[in-house]
Amino acid sequence: QVQLVESGGGLVQFGGSLRLSCAASGSILSINTMGWYRQAPGKQRELVAEITSGGSTSYADSVKGRFTISRDNAKNAVYLQMNGLKAEDTAVYYCNAVLSTIRAMILNVYWGQGAQVTVSS
Repeated sequence: QVQLVESGGGLVQFGGSLRLSCAASGSILSINTMGWYRQAPGKQRELVAEITSGGSTSYADSVKGRFTISRDNAKNAVYLQMNGLKAEDTAVYYCNAVLSTIRAMILNVYWGQGAQVTVSS
């Protein structure tokens, strides 16, 4: 069984910073892409940023230059440094990992439980 546990959400003022962390645990064979998605009230879940096992990154246009995704392969962890936060960044942020397990050696998608990020103006 695989779990993705997130931490680091909270309330921050406009222009402030937060760092989200997500660690994957369980019978993991290998992790391919890891990423962060977010879902604001009344909106669809959207990709914020993702990073490959080799370290290649991609970002949503709305966060480019403000957010930085990174990962620690030894810890099966992914991070999202968020700077210059705006009210429109308010959402539940979900960690995502495409990985294979020892039991089922095929790639599947796993999700964290979500972390609330609220930016006050």
